Amino acid sequence: MVRFSNAWKGNKYASLVCKSGAETVTIDEHTHSRSHSKREKMDIWDQNKLVVFIAFVVPGFISLKIYQLLCPGPVKDSSQQIVDAVSYSCINYALLLWPIIQIESYPEFKRSYPAWYAAFYVLVVLVAPFCWALVFRKLRETKFVQKSLPHPTARPWDFVFHQKLPYWIVVTLKDKTKIGGLYSWKSFTSNAPEPESIYLEQCWHLDDAGDFIAAKVDTAGILVLASEIATVELTTMSTGEADDREKVTPVQA
Repeated sequence: MVRFSNAWKGNKYASLVCKSGAETVTIDEHTHSRSHSKREKMDIWDQNKLVVFIAFVVPGFISLKIYQLLCPGPVKDSSQQIVDAVSYSCINYALLLWPIIQIESYPEFKRSYPAWYAAFYVLVVLVAPFCWALVFRKLRETKFVQKSLPHPTARPWDFVFHQKLPYWIVVTLKDKTKIGGLYSWKSFTSNAPEPESIYLEQCWHLDDAGDFIAAKVDTAGILVLASEIATVELTTMSTGEADDREKVTPVQA
């Protein structure tokens, strides 16, 4: 026979005793309070905490991610990113302090125009951080700012190929082999923080002097890995030059 007994202390549950033969299981008030505390800790997404999270993490997080897309670099650990996100969120609010004060100085605006009020904070939290990242990138590219700050593009490889210009390229490998090819709109290069690799949409035969002879046929281009590259020589493509070279009779690869 199983017998349950319980006791109450005020409005708090004190103990529960379950007896079955010689076994006794007791759930006391301390265990109950611990489970209640655990439920409170799990409730991290209540309305107030969610508002604080959105206000002080999301704007900075947007700025960070947009800037990382514009200027790729080493990936920071999550704890450092949280600190940076909060910092950039505070900068965002500092830059928008005057319009925020103006909006909040007129409570009737929120009551009379709730849609416009919500749209304003969408701009503050989501749109403005996106714009700050673009503006900061452009500022860092100016010569005036570069007197004090380094260029936002950390590596020469990215600086050259981010310009999206066509080139005739001669890649010299570590074993002194030379590979010539056309780098144009269908070509591709890796970005930081990945190693410097390059895909040339056309592979060309070179003579002993390193001049281009003719494009190889029956190939889809050539991929050169970073571990094999010693140097990369780029020649600016003049207007109509690509068409002239493509008229050269292709040679079997």
